[in-house]
Amino acid sequence: MRSLLSRLFGPAAVLVLNACGGSVGGGVGTPVLSPLAAAHDARSYTKIHHVVIVIQENRSFDDFFATFPGADGATEGLMKTGKGDRKIKLISAPSDSDSLGHQHYSFEKEFDHGKMDGFNLVDRALSRGDKIPAGRYAYRYSRPKDIAPYWTIAKTYVLGDHMFPTQGSSSFTGHQDLIAGGTPVDGDNVIDFPTPAAWGCDAPAGTVTSLITPQGKYLRGKGPFPCFNYATLRDLLDEKAVSWLYFTNTTAGSLWNAFDAIKAVRYGNEWTANIVKPETKFFKTVADRALPDVSWVIPDALNSDHPGNHSDRGPSWVASIVNAVGQSEYWDSTAIFVVWDDWGGEYDNVPPPQLDGQGLGIRVPLLLISAYAREKTPGKPGWISHTRYEFGSVLKFVENNWHLGRLGTSDVRAKSMIDCFDFAQPPRPFVMIPSKYSKAYFERQPPSGLPLDTDD
Repeated sequence: MRSLLSRLFGPAAVLVLNACGGSVGGGVGTPVLSPLAAAHDARSYTKIHHVVIVIQENRSFDDFFATFPGADGATEGLMKTGKGDRKIKLISAPSDSDSLGHQHYSFEKEFDHGKMDGFNLVDRALSRGDKIPAGRYAYRYSRPKDIAPYWTIAKTYVLGDHMFPTQGSSSFTGHQDLIAGGTPVDGDNVIDFPTPAAWGCDAPAGTVTSLITPQGKYLRGKGPFPCFNYATLRDLLDEKAVSWLYFTNTTAGSLWNAFDAIKAVRYGNEWTANIVKPETKFFKTVADRALPDVSWVIPDALNSDHPGNHSDRGPSWVASIVNAVGQSEYWDSTAIFVVWDDWGGEYDNVPPPQLDGQGLGIRVPLLLISAYAREKTPGKPGWISHTRYEFGSVLKFVENNWHLGRLGTSDVRAKSMIDCFDFAQPPRPFVMIPSKYSKAYFERQPPSGLPLDTDD
C-alpha cells in the first residue's frame, strides 16, 4: 500500500494515511472504505472526496436535450437568408450526424451578435471528406432513443441546461479550458486549433497558434508554439498534495491529451506517473480501490459522441463510467461531471453571454451524478439546474472542495456547481444506467487510433 500511495499520489498521501489510520463507514449497503479512501476524507471539505471529469465531444445542448421536459430546449430555430431570418422546424434525426464547422469564425457566423441565426452558413464535412454549406442540416436534434443513457442520467440525477464553454472555439482550447480555465498568453488567449492541426508540445516544429485579444480581435497564426507555461489545476492540486490522474486514449502523437500542451507535465515525471493510457484503465483503477481525488477521463474517438464518426457508443461509454463508480465503494464520496468540449457547430437556441472578447461559447450539455445530487423534492429525482455555468465552474468546484485557491482565469468569475448538491440529504442509493454496450465491451474494444477531432 505504501508504494502504491507514493507512486500514485506522492509522499504527502502516505503521511495523511499514517495520520488517519482506520477506515470510514459508507451508507447502507456500501462497503467500508479502504484506508486509501480514508486518506482522501481527511483532505476534502465536503462529503465529496473524489471528482471525475468526463469529457465528450462536440454536441450542443439542443442537439441532445432539445425536448427534455423542463429544460431550456427548442424544436425550432432561425435561419439567416438573403431575405432575412426565417423560422424553421428542427428535425428529429439519428445522433450519427456529419461534422459541422466549429472554429471561432464558425462561432461568429452562428452567434451573429446574439441572433443565433447563422447555423446554415457553416461548413458540413461529409463522410467522404467533401465540404458543403450546412444549410438545413445544422437544424437537427438527436432522437432521445439514440442517447437513452444520457436521458436516464438526466432524469435520475442533475442536468445543467446553461453550461457554456469558456471560448467560442474548438476542441483544442476546450480541453485546455477544462484543465486551466483559459489559455492566457501575454494578455491574449490562444483560440482554435494550432496551424497545422497538431497538438501540444509534440506538434511539428513550426506549428503556431492563433490568438484572440480581450477586445475580441482574432489574430490567426500569431500565437506561440502550442507548448505552454501557464498554470493549470494540476499546479494547485500538487501544491496541496491532492492526487490526480488523467485517463486518455492512445491516439498517436498524444492527441486529445490536454497535458501534452503543458510543458511542465510533458517534460516532467508526471507524464508517466499521472497520464494513464488507455482510458479504459479507469475501470481497473476503481476496482483496485485506487481512485485518486481528481480524475479526467478522455474517450476513444469512437466513444466520444463526435459527429461524423458513425458510432453510437458514446452514451454507453459514459454509462459504463458512471456504473463502475456507482457499484464501487466510492459511490457515496464521488461527484461525476460529464461535459462536451464544444458545441460542434450544432444548433442551439440560447445566445451565450459575451463576458469578454473571447466568449462564452455556444451551450453544451452538463450531467452531474452523485449520491448527493439535488432532487426536485425529497424522493423525486431529476433536478434541472438553470444556473449559468462555464468550464471554469468545474474547476471552481474542485478548488473550493479542497481549498486550493484560484488559478486566476475563468475560475474567478465562474459560479461553482455547489447548488447542484444537497449535502443535508442522506446519500442516495445508486441507480444503474442501462446501456447498449457494457463495461466489458469497452475493456475488450481495441483502440481506434482516430483523432477525436480534426477541427472540421
